[in-house]
Amino acid sequence: MNIDDRLDAKLHIDANQKKALARLKVFTVLDLLFHFPVRYSDMSVVKNIAELVSGDVATVYGKVSKLKTKKAFHSKIPMAEGEIEDMSGKIKIIWFNQAYLAKMIKNGENVKLTGKVTESKSGMYLANPEFEKLPNMPIDMHESLFPSLRREGLGEGLSYPVYAETKGITSKWFYHAVEKILKDKTLDNIEDYIPPEILKKYHLPTLKTALVWVHKPKNKNNAESARKRFAFEEVFSIQLERQHDKFEYRKNKSFQIRPDTKDLENFIRRFPFEPTNSQKRSIQTILEDMAKTFPMSRLLEGDVGSGKTAVAATASYVTVKQRPNGQDFGNLQVAYMAPTEILATQHFESFIQYFRHLPINIGLITGSGCRKFPSKVNPNGWTTISRIQLLKWAANGEIPILIGTHALIQKTVKFKNLALVVIDEQHRFGTAQRRKLVRKDNIAPHLLSMTATPIPRTLALTIYGDLDLSLLDEMPVGRKQIITEIITPNKREETYEQIRKELGAGRQLYVICPRIFEPDPEKPARNAFSTADAGGELALNVKSAVAEAKILKEGVFKDYVIGVLHSKMSKEKKEEVMREFTKGKIHILCATSVVEVGVNVPNATIIIIEGAERFGLAQLHQLRGRVIRSSHQAYCYIFAETKSAKTVDRLKALKTAKNGFELAELDLTLRGAGELGGTKQWGITDLGMEAIKNIKMVEAARAEAIALIEKDPELLDYPLLKQKVRSKAGEFHFE
Repeated sequence: MNIDDRLDAKLHIDANQKKALARLKVFTVLDLLFHFPVRYSDMSVVKNIAELVSGDVATVYGKVSKLKTKKAFHSKIPMAEGEIEDMSGKIKIIWFNQAYLAKMIKNGENVKLTGKVTESKSGMYLANPEFEKLPNMPIDMHESLFPSLRREGLGEGLSYPVYAETKGITSKWFYHAVEKILKDKTLDNIEDYIPPEILKKYHLPTLKTALVWVHKPKNKNNAESARKRFAFEEVFSIQLERQHDKFEYRKNKSFQIRPDTKDLENFIRRFPFEPTNSQKRSIQTILEDMAKTFPMSRLLEGDVGSGKTAVAATASYVTVKQRPNGQDFGNLQVAYMAPTEILATQHFESFIQYFRHLPINIGLITGSGCRKFPSKVNPNGWTTISRIQLLKWAANGEIPILIGTHALIQKTVKFKNLALVVIDEQHRFGTAQRRKLVRKDNIAPHLLSMTATPIPRTLALTIYGDLDLSLLDEMPVGRKQIITEIITPNKREETYEQIRKELGAGRQLYVICPRIFEPDPEKPARNAFSTADAGGELALNVKSAVAEAKILKEGVFKDYVIGVLHSKMSKEKKEEVMREFTKGKIHILCATSVVEVGVNVPNATIIIIEGAERFGLAQLHQLRGRVIRSSHQAYCYIFAETKSAKTVDRLKALKTAKNGFELAELDLTLRGAGELGGTKQWGITDLGMEAIKNIKMVEAARAEAIALIEKDPELLDYPLLKQKVRSKAGEFHFE
């Protein structure tokens, strides 16, 4: 068997299995080898049935009985049911979408089952357990079982590998299919793409060894070594792609921008607040970058309200004060890109405040129209101008600062001397987009990306490996702390009373819900471990923005105008609702977590977050940041429906953590990186995400990638590695 062979040509696969494998994107022998176990059944979690606790993943031994097939009451999905009994008690078994399993086991047979212990209205049950028939039950499961497992070459605490499954295919199928491939000596000719010196330096197994160990570990150390190797290789591949991007961008020349120290001090002195130490440090680092001969690529991370716009305005000021090379007239230019029209307009208004004392034109370009400051008629205000006129002035350099949405990098928008690009909340501004900014004479602008999303350092070093990092981890002096309260169900009414007082004083309120619409109780739950009935019922307990707006309007806040905002609305409708809320025409905004990052509504000083246990800490912190936009006291009410002490303790970290970065690190530890603001969009596997919890591994992968790209930028000496990086990182811009 060769690693490139299609599975259906080498193994007997029925139609259902073929569909299932396609859903898991497993088509070839190599795909199957890289479909790693998610965990291993571990003898240490073998339990008596009487000891089982809801939420556990456990292994039990016993006799099965009452096996039958049926269909779920509402969803009609086929399922198998039964019971397993040991000396200590018995528990129900349910297999969803696998009714055939009831025919594969006979009543009275001894089995080993491993599955998740789940609770429903009618009691606890084992959900979708893997099963193994046993010829006879061990007298003492911990002593008699290990020798038999060791004879199979597994043992030492590890049993069968457990794989990600889907309807039509089980872990057992994967186990036997991989067994066939390994017995066929398929791995004898597999070549390793990671350089041997790197494997040796970090004590990582070769590719062949790691593939055997990840599927058939003889002990825990085997499994961990294999997973460590694949985790390292994933981060290493991403780093190679990012470092290559950085290397390519730095080949361009850039405008060397050097500030006049006195001018700069005067500009900063006009800020309506005293800059924090982290703002001063960031400004200094950015100006040092901009003085170099190659273009800057920097990510500025800072909590909501930490003053990123002031830092960007300072970098913009220094840029536009400088003349183009060799000229004694004109200005260098700045493009400031925001993700939405509302934010672009907001930044335009902020920049007017920073630059109103200077003879500098500022333009705004969005889908709704164009503006210019100052206006000839009103030197203190802006005027609406035509798109053609604005584009003409940007192209001849008369508008040094142009603010807008993604429209800024369209072909029709041309700059005479673009020297700095500031990108707000669009940090994965890819290589292809950057290329559009490079002039024909290979002069590229400096690039400053900004984000209010708190990202743990390890994740930032990986995802944004081509950007240098600056942190704003302090709040401006005098900014009032948001009063944050964790509200359990019994305190809801009392909290509504306090909110009514604030609304009566003229303030506004955000209500954030986890869902958009109410779920249909007739539809099955999407969670494979819950029954259709229990799933529908659990889903109904989760607040939805649309239904909550209706409930609040009919009851608690009937005297106020309530608006709704969610991702299924059109862009125009979303922007219209936000405009109405910003103007104060809407008093209460019921929304999902789509509420724009950075939107400035100074009068909105209260936020309710419903179903808070469903959000990560970093996301809760970011949502809370919506109300830190004025000198009024702000309030955040975290409504948690949970009775779990562990969840309430996790939420309490919102009251004690100093900043978003601390919370993001805590989230990474408690919940895993998958919870950090949609990390799945970066294409990192769960294994890669595990690696990102390990700062030493990330730093090692980064250091090796930098060294390799410096020595061999196109990886000409490493063709297999180059191929691997291409497949891992998507489009890899090698020539």
